[in-house]
Amino acid sequence: MKFGIIVVLALFASAFAAHFLLADPGYVIINFRGYVIEMSVPVLLGLAVVLVFAIWLVRKIVLAPRRLGEAAGRYRSARSGQKLTRGMIAVAEGNLARGEKMLARAASTSDSPLFNYLQAARAAHLQGRDERRDEWLRLAYSETPEAANAVLLTQAEFQLDRGQNEQALATLRRVDENSKDHAHALSLLGRLYFELEDWDSLGELLPRLKNNKQLKPETLGAWTTRVHKEALDRAADGLAVETAWKAVARAHRSDLSLLEAYYGGLMRAGEHDRVEKELAAALRSEWRGPLVRLFGLVESGDTTRQLKRAEGWLKNHGDDPDLLLTAARLCLRNELWGKARSYLETVLSLRPTPEAYQEYGSLLNQMGEADAAANAYRDGLGMVAAEPRPAIPHMENG
Repeated sequence: MKFGIIVVLALFASAFAAHFLLADPGYVIINFRGYVIEMSVPVLLGLAVVLVFAIWLVRKIVLAPRRLGEAAGRYRSARSGQKLTRGMIAVAEGNLARGEKMLARAASTSDSPLFNYLQAARAAHLQGRDERRDEWLRLAYSETPEAANAVLLTQAEFQLDRGQNEQALATLRRVDENSKDHAHALSLLGRLYFELEDWDSLGELLPRLKNNKQLKPETLGAWTTRVHKEALDRAADGLAVETAWKAVARAHRSDLSLLEAYYGGLMRAGEHDRVEKELAAALRSEWRGPLVRLFGLVESGDTTRQLKRAEGWLKNHGDDPDLLLTAARLCLRNELWGKARSYLETVLSLRPTPEAYQEYGSLLNQMGEADAAANAYRDGLGMVAAEPRPAIPHMENG
């Protein structure tokens, strides 16, 4: 449209100029260093037009190779993009081998083959071709060294998916060496340490994970709790228990699993009287079932006083199964068999649990009621069994 308008305007301009030039063609003299050139105005205009055309033509010829190269590049890029798209579609439809080949072929003509190689590696991984997968990843790295972290993280995710935890650990540590606080690498490292139950390494990593946006706060909290719990469970003596407890932040010290691990550690170290006193203080502050049950496991130096304290709590918590179980255990320790039986039977009527059945069976054995004890053990075992086991068939003598 624009070209047509320009042609029309040029024709009008030419006709208008011709009208005046034919009536009076004019006269031009050029005098330069003794040379005199004479010509009419139409001839001068014609030479000017020829000169402009010649300059335009030379410019087109000079730029032609580059423009041809650019056009060829655009064509190759378009073809590569089409192959990439078809390869991705093939992989998405489950044609993994065909998709892998198309992605790899498209990489050779692509301006940025990184994506092609990464997707080809994924296709090979889905086929279980780990060696070919790693070869595509190697090519991705060699083509785009600046994308080393992206390639390594992709490799680590493939290794984790395959259960190759040791190889994934080595890969993630390489990323950590390259980029000290890479958020995705740190979150994957944390998950891997948790799965490997490498609590010491996870504990060392936790401070670097505090501001990691890729981790949910509840996940970080669960990891933190588990690391401290493992440290408390492994503590060999009272000093080690105290050291592990001091490492627990105040915000986590009310966690029940940590409190149970802490008091359990102190009891292993023989500090039962201290645990009794601290548990009593904690229960005055807040009544919590797991701590109540733990109170019944404390082997106090004065079991009579310990039982009186527990029975004193029954005035306000008489229907609490945890407290009733604790009172029963303390009665057993004081050899008050009848009272222990009464407490245990009340517990089993309110909230039967495997540990209550175990204590009840033990008491019944102590009282000489072997059949009733066997029934109690069987009922308790039935609560923890995942599913009923089939009877073993009788073997007939050949």
